[in-house]
Amino acid sequence: MRVLIIGAGIGGLVTALRLHRLGIDCDVLEQGSAAGEPGVGINLLPHAVAELADLGLLDALDETAVRTTDLAYHHRLGQEIVRRPCGIDAGFAHPQLSIHRGRLRGVLLRAVIDRLGDGAVRAGNRVVGFEQDEGGVRARLVDRADEPAGELLGDVLVAADGIHSTVREILFPGEGPPRWNGVQMWRGATEWPAFRGGRSMVIAGGTAAKLALYPIGRGATPDTVLMNWAICLLTGRDGDPPPRRQDWSRPAAPGVALQHAERFHVPGIDHAALVAATEEILEFPMCDRDPLPSWSHGRVTLLGDAAHPMYPMGSNGAGQAILDAAALGSQLRSHDDPVAALLAYQDERLPATADVVLRNRTGGPEGVIDEVERRAPEGFDRRQDVLDDDELDAVLSGYAQATGALRARADNAPDAP
Repeated sequence: MRVLIIGAGIGGLVTALRLHRLGIDCDVLEQGSAAGEPGVGINLLPHAVAELADLGLLDALDETAVRTTDLAYHHRLGQEIVRRPCGIDAGFAHPQLSIHRGRLRGVLLRAVIDRLGDGAVRAGNRVVGFEQDEGGVRARLVDRADEPAGELLGDVLVAADGIHSTVREILFPGEGPPRWNGVQMWRGATEWPAFRGGRSMVIAGGTAAKLALYPIGRGATPDTVLMNWAICLLTGRDGDPPPRRQDWSRPAAPGVALQHAERFHVPGIDHAALVAATEEILEFPMCDRDPLPSWSHGRVTLLGDAAHPMYPMGSNGAGQAILDAAALGSQLRSHDDPVAALLAYQDERLPATADVVLRNRTGGPEGVIDEVERRAPEGFDRRQDVLDDDELDAVLSGYAQATGALRARADNAPDAP
């Protein structure tokens, strides 16, 4: 079997590594350059890290990532709503990792080249169409100048080409642009003094105005870290057309993020100074797409953001793509018929990811912040008087169950997420 993978992002590269591990030949087609490490910080929850560890990548990830020990949710005015341990500190068998998106991609890309060979990733090749029959699927390519660049034949075509997927557009031509929820995001990372032990994550504020802070790498000295920050602000209406194309590497106008940083208060860190010290700030609208009725069409299927782009809440975007790759590999190995394998993959992953997409629209686990701020907009003295423990646990544990986050927990761990 030969699998053609469109996209050398996180989902596409993990798929290549998983298929190679199973003895399935594959080619990765990337329309841009394979070099470069764009983006800022992301989180990988233990269930996703478990899949990467199974691929022998944990040591390489540990060289650049931070093992997050705890996550605290705060009211935007500073009061702590809840703080919970993460990863191994919460009893999971694998850590939670906070890492620079580009550095994660770099680890995956180097592993693909080392294991599959120098020609495994074909940069500068964009898929513009495909045909399939009982004998296979044929992908039509163009180069960077949009000149025809030949065709490739495979048994399966996996589109991991992101929220603006060409293959998804071919399969569902009337879908239109991504759906914007009205929230604009500003993000950056810079060297900064470590706070709360140097491995803590903080989210302050709900959907309408949110600040996220967490380290994603070691600093130049033992007392510093590479600190990631994100500011999310409701600037439009849910369902409005996106103000611009979603792009992980679009530079922001200087000064705008700093102005919005003043809405928040987080004890123990001067986040406004952190934003002011960041040389490169990126911006993009928070977009997703409605869940699809199907992913697999004959020998062609979708994976990752091409299949289920979701709002970046609950640390699940990259993680769900990694779970897709594991499921796809398992089904291709278990079925002699590629078409049956892709349908089984779809049946396993589409309902689960559709649930996550819809849960993220209501805030995901961060919905507890929205509810506290709704009930106590001017802050509180005691969180249990605003939102009791049972209500809080229902949101957090329900989301963890839906995303598969509990599957990587060690056998002796407590039940709480």
